[in-house]
Amino acid sequence: MMTALKTMIFTVLVPGTVAVLIPYRIVSSAGARGTIAIGGLPYFVHYFGLAVIPIGALIYLWCAWDFTFAGKGTPAPIDPPKQLVVRGLYRYVRNPMYVGVLSLILGQAIWFESVHLIAYAGLAFLLMHAFVLFYEEPALKRKFGESYERYCETVPRWIPRVKA
Repeated sequence: MMTALKTMIFTVLVPGTVAVLIPYRIVSSAGARGTIAIGGLPYFVHYFGLAVIPIGALIYLWCAWDFTFAGKGTPAPIDPPKQLVVRGLYRYVRNPMYVGVLSLILGQAIWFESVHLIAYAGLAFLLMHAFVLFYEEPALKRKFGESYERYCETVPRWIPRVKA
């Protein structure tokens, strides 16, 4: 129960800030709203963003659930899972939690037609990718050893493999 509480607190503080508070501040600041420079999109396309937002939230929440109950830890780097999580969405990509957060940001970018949010999503991705490469993956290799290396060989980092 304590692990679930810690996961909820982390979720509000970190993904809540990255995927909700900062995008809110960006779109509410003067001059931050603007048509996405891809020109000529039909009006209904921005509703696609409204559909992507809850999908991103569900992805994150599913992964946080798996970290908490299957991994016996939290998404927080200071209290990571004790067991390697390779179930659920982790069967398809190694970083679905980040994919969920990025989906939330991109959904808002499409909904609000904000070039600034698109740029923020790009920056967020670069920072997440650097964190994964330089901290997470080395830490997971040290902690889980050969089982994590086998997992890396079979599951891609960001984009699921298309099976023929």
